[in-house]
Amino acid sequence: MTGLPARGLRDLPSVDQVLKTPFAAVAVERFGQQSTTRAVRDALEQARAACRTGTAVPEPSDLAANALVRLKAAERPSLRPVFNLTGTVLHTNLGRALIAGEALEAMRTAMRDAVTLEFDIGTGRRGERDDHLRALICDLSGAEDATIVNNNAAAVLLVLNTLSLGREAIVSRGELIEIGGSFRMPDIMVRAGAKLVEVGTTNRTHLRDYLSAIGPTTGVVLKVHTSNYRIEGFTAEVPARKLSAIAKERRVPLVHDLGSGTIIDLTQYGLGYEPTVGEAIADGADLVTFSGDKLLGGPQAGFIVGRKDLVAEINRNPMKRALRLDKLRLAALEATLRLYRNPDRLAERLPTLRLLARPAVDIAAQALRLAPALCNILGDQFAVDVVECRSQVGSGAMPLDTLPSAGLAISHQSGSGQALETLAAALRALPVPVIGRIEKQALRLDLRCLEDEAGFVTNLATFSPGGSADAMA
Repeated sequence: MTGLPARGLRDLPSVDQVLKTPFAAVAVERFGQQSTTRAVRDALEQARAACRTGTAVPEPSDLAANALVRLKAAERPSLRPVFNLTGTVLHTNLGRALIAGEALEAMRTAMRDAVTLEFDIGTGRRGERDDHLRALICDLSGAEDATIVNNNAAAVLLVLNTLSLGREAIVSRGELIEIGGSFRMPDIMVRAGAKLVEVGTTNRTHLRDYLSAIGPTTGVVLKVHTSNYRIEGFTAEVPARKLSAIAKERRVPLVHDLGSGTIIDLTQYGLGYEPTVGEAIADGADLVTFSGDKLLGGPQAGFIVGRKDLVAEINRNPMKRALRLDKLRLAALEATLRLYRNPDRLAERLPTLRLLARPAVDIAAQALRLAPALCNILGDQFAVDVVECRSQVGSGAMPLDTLPSAGLAISHQSGSGQALETLAAALRALPVPVIGRIEKQALRLDLRCLEDEAGFVTNLATFSPGGSADAMA
């Protein structure tokens, strides 16, 4: 018996034999000689290991086909589109805001052509890249001036490093938030070179706490909008307007970090209240920071808006160059901000707002249309029910506010949790992965973010219950 594997190893075809097959010729034409040869060697190594266990020797054409499959799999992009049926609209792990069509077209232009990134057409001299957005965001927010960096954490970092390097930054203990990926506000403050001074307690901070803390070594007073959590019950905080008054009296800048950031009143779309950038400016903040890829509905960016003299000082910081935006995101942001100039059509043209404001009755009707098709594809082992559900805004915005929605709850006849895990993995393995969530003994697909219904059905048609049915049983 010990001699059989050895004979099998001797019978394995050579690399040259495999490369002479038709499958290998297809691979060479598409992927090149070097990559194909490497894939053939990998296929032979796998076959060699199998032969040692007594597996039959594969034909050269089989090995070439294996190599071709490997090359195709390696060519698939890692960053792929998915159907977000998690019920979280601004899903951090799935890319947050979807970009408007106008923003996509602006990015294509910026990629295809030379553009006026830092060139002043009027003077023929060097210009400033922030100029493409400055007038727009100032007009929409009421701020004196603005500058833009690559995300909101960078905005806070740059502000503190500019205004509070080696000096004290005062913040309420109840506002020392942690954002996604375990990044904590205190850590960002320390990295910025500021000396953190905590005032008040977790649930209650009073005006006297700030007054007793502000001194000659204070660089900034920082107010952080706790957009990703709420403290309820026996609480107290100092409103931004009152905090602004004492900051101005003591001649210390007040920086208001809004986090998610919105420049419109969202209640008009049936959403919960979220303070706007304009309100923060009107309440007396000297600088306001916020994100571009959350409630604003644009690409990832961090805005710093407020007093002209402070923005000018920030722009002189050498760190600004390291944190600046590229031409693609500038183009997308400019196109996105221009949509806000026509508020009557904003919900129609801005995908994030359109999804957040989508009526639950429309989503329920979609669920009723899709349920029979999904039930037919999955077979008798699974039940598919149309259910009401609650969607989340996501990315730390409005953590206590949920949106009425509808979806499909898929349960297994045996109640097996493993069957649901296997089904969820099978849906993720589709050409366009379908991402839901397992909850209450069912795989739930919240349809709030499903706009391409026809594409979803076509994608589901590639699902094969055969071969996976036993694994799901």
